[in-house]
Amino acid sequence: MKSRLNRLLGRPGARRRAGTALAVAALTVPLTVALGSTAEAASSSCTAVRGPYQKQAEKFLGRPVDGRQSAADCRAIRAFQTSHGISPNIGYAGPVTWGVMGVVAQQKAAGHNPNSADKCPTNKGRIACVDLTRQLSWIQDGSKLVYGPVPVRTGRYGYETRGGAKKIYWRNLHHVSTLYNVAMPYSQFFDGGQAFHSISGSVWSAPGSHGCVNMRSGDAKKYWSLLKNGDDVHVYGRKSGT
Repeated sequence: MKSRLNRLLGRPGARRRAGTALAVAALTVPLTVALGSTAEAASSSCTAVRGPYQKQAEKFLGRPVDGRQSAADCRAIRAFQTSHGISPNIGYAGPVTWGVMGVVAQQKAAGHNPNSADKCPTNKGRIACVDLTRQLSWIQDGSKLVYGPVPVRTGRYGYETRGGAKKIYWRNLHHVSTLYNVAMPYSQFFDGGQAFHSISGSVWSAPGSHGCVNMRSGDAKKYWSLLKNGDDVHVYGRKSGT
């Protein structure tokens, strides 16, 4: 008897909805999850179903590239999903999972020279750079890298992190959002209600923030120690799906 997952995958409507979700969340890089595929939402157990990005996921994870879902493939994909906050983590190589893999690959490629393209100013002294395309941030002093690059999660579709030249104007170590009633530790505001701050979940999870630059706790704490009011922030690029 066909599983519920297989029945869902066979429905034309489900495929159309998956395409629509991907167009909106695209990469969102990433996650709660604005799912890019019905299959990624259908089950909480490991799946034997081959995803549309099976070969790409196999290559990314160093698995044999044959386009067939094996038990070992499922375990490898599921481990990646778990470590990057992708839910549900069923081992299905769908568009959300592949989107996160694409961002992670760009982040790794940045290495220790994230400003190789000179898109963040080097004539302002201490500055925090935010690359929306690669979902990366770092602090530099002139052309010298001071800290990072580190992965971040910026604004989702409709709540985009605004680009351009900014300055940190207010800091609050134990800030709590009055809009969303959530804790925002190590908040450093640089543009209206948009700030660097730590989150308890994954910085790779979709669909993104409400405009803030979300960080892992250790990174946000380090930014707090390195930056002060009046320091420059430069935001550039465009997050996929926004």
